Amino acid sequence: MHQSATDPRPRVLHVTQPVEGGVARVVADLTRAQLADGLRVTVACPDGELGGILRRSGADVRHWPATRAPGPSLTGEVRRLRRLVADVRPDLVHAHSAKAGLAGRIAVRGRIPTVFQPHAWSFAAVGGPAAALATRWERFGTRWAHRTVCVSEAERRTGLRAGIDARWAVVPNGIDTRRFRPAAGAAARASLGPGVDPHAPLVVCVGRLCRQKGQDVLLAAWPSVLRRVPGARLVLVGDGPGRDRLRAPAPVRFAGAVADPAPWYQAADLVVLPSRWEGMALAPLEAMACGRPVVTTDVDGARESLPAGLAPHCLVPPEDPAALADAVAALLLDPPLRDSLGHRARRHVLAAHDVRHTAGAVAEVYRALLGTGTAGPAASTEYRESIHS
Repeated sequence: MHQSATDPRPRVLHVTQPVEGGVARVVADLTRAQLADGLRVTVACPDGELGGILRRSGADVRHWPATRAPGPSLTGEVRRLRRLVADVRPDLVHAHSAKAGLAGRIAVRGRIPTVFQPHAWSFAAVGGPAAALATRWERFGTRWAHRTVCVSEAERRTGLRAGIDARWAVVPNGIDTRRFRPAAGAAARASLGPGVDPHAPLVVCVGRLCRQKGQDVLLAAWPSVLRRVPGARLVLVGDGPGRDRLRAPAPVRFAGAVADPAPWYQAADLVVLPSRWEGMALAPLEAMACGRPVVTTDVDGARESLPAGLAPHCLVPPEDPAALADAVAALLLDPPLRDSLGHRARRHVLAAHDVRHTAGAVAEVYRALLGTGTAGPAASTEYRESIHS
C-alpha cells in the first residue's frame, strides 16, 4: 500500500478507455460517490467528455491515450500506464472494460490490489480466432486481478463457462434515480422541440450506434411494427461507428448523441434496447427509473434487471426481428399494461438499482482488498462474493 504519511485516505486509480456510453457513466457515478465518501480518486482515460465531467466533480484526471481495440499501440499504452501508476501511487487500481482491463493488468501485474470490471466480456464482441484469443487472454489475465467484478450473475456465469477462474464479486449496475425520474410525457416531448409529434406512439432506443446494441435488428423489425401500429415513431438516440451502416425506413429519426437522455426516456411510450450482448445494460435501468416500460433482449443481465413477472412482456431473443416487432407492437397497443409495467419498473429500480447501493457494494470490495475500514460507507445492498482459487 502507498498511503501518504499525512493523508491516510486510500487513493483509488480508475483506468478506463471508453469515455462515452455506459462504461463512462459507471466510472463517473462511482467517482462522484467515492469522492463524496472521502476517498482520493484519480482517473486515467483518453481525452473526451468524461475527463471534463470528472474534473468538475473534483477528481484528479490523468490523460492516458489509448485506442478502443487491442493492437500495435498496446505496448506504448502499457508503458505510459505503468509510469502513471508509479506517479499516482494508488492503493488500489480499478480497471474498466476489455482494453483498460488488458493494459491495466499487464501494467500492474498484481503488485497493487487490482479490481477488473469487464462490463461485458471481450470475447462476446468478436468471433472466430479473435474470440479464442480474447478468451485465452481472460483466462491468463485473471491471475493479476484480485477481484473480477461482474455486473450480473449471468455475466459471472458466462465467465465461468469460458474457463475463467477468477475471484468473483457480483455488483449489479445502478443508476442515479434522482436524475432519472418520471415526468409527464407531454411536457417531456414539448421540451424536445417541434420535431417530436406530441400525439404519435413513440418508441425510443438509447445507446451507442454499434453492432453490440443491435439497432439494425430494431430497424429490421420496424416495418412490421408500423403495419400494426400506423403512425408510430421511432427515435434512435446516440452516435457511434455504426451510424453510416444503418438503413432506416421512414419514419425513423436519428437524434444523435445527447448530453442528457432522461427527457427522451420520459417522452417515450416504450423504450427498446435490442442488444446482442451485455453485462447489465444501463439504458433499461434508466428507462425504468423514469417509469417507462422496456423491451430488451434476453442477454446477460437482462432478466436480473427486470422486476419479477415482466419477462414475458419485455424480453425477446437476440437477433430476432419478428419477436421484437411482436413485443413492441403488443405494448404500443395496450396503454394500461404499459402504465402498469412502468410503475412496477420504477419501484424495482429504486429498491435494487440505485447507484448508491452500487457504490456501497463496490466499497465493500475495496475494503476486503485493502484490509481497512476507510474505503467508503457500509454497503446498502447485499455484497456477494465467490472465490474460485
